[in-house]
Amino acid sequence: MYWQKRFDRVDPNKELEDKITEIRKEHKDFGYRRVCGKLRSEGIKVNKKRVQRIMQKLGFQVTSFTRKSRKYNSYKGNVGKIAPNRINRRFKTTVPHQKITTDTTELKYYNIDSKGRMTIKKVYFDPFLDMLNSEVLSYSITRTPSAAGILSAQKQAIETVSSIIN
Repeated sequence: MYWQKRFDRVDPNKELEDKITEIRKEHKDFGYRRVCGKLRSEGIKVNKKRVQRIMQKLGFQVTSFTRKSRKYNSYKGNVGKIAPNRINRRFKTTVPHQKITTDTTELKYYNIDSKGRMTIKKVYFDPFLDMLNSEVLSYSITRTPSAAGILSAQKQAIETVSSIIN
């Protein structure tokens, strides 16, 4: 029978609901974090979970910043000139330095700073390989995936091949 008494009880969140509704009328794109910050700046101490629960009850879902509306898409259309496919998946060769390939690989490593905190760092490895025996002719390791690393490795590969041929 205790649950029947709850129907007559006054909603303790009524004032907070009115205040949140007022804030949302002003700022349509505010989520629970920003609404909570606005309430705190107005002097109302409230837990963010409580604000989140009330906003869910009132149906104040922010639609402009949901993950589905910001789906990642890397396709940028036809940018630049597409090189002809001369290898056609024939990676094996019997002539040295006839087919040289490259690829960029992202490697992650852990770094421990002076305070003992562990952070994940990334480096990008750009090797140039001879397809005769998968020998690495040159490589570069950079902190960003840029053309500068690839071009420096390419220059080293050209120097290596030209010194062997001459």
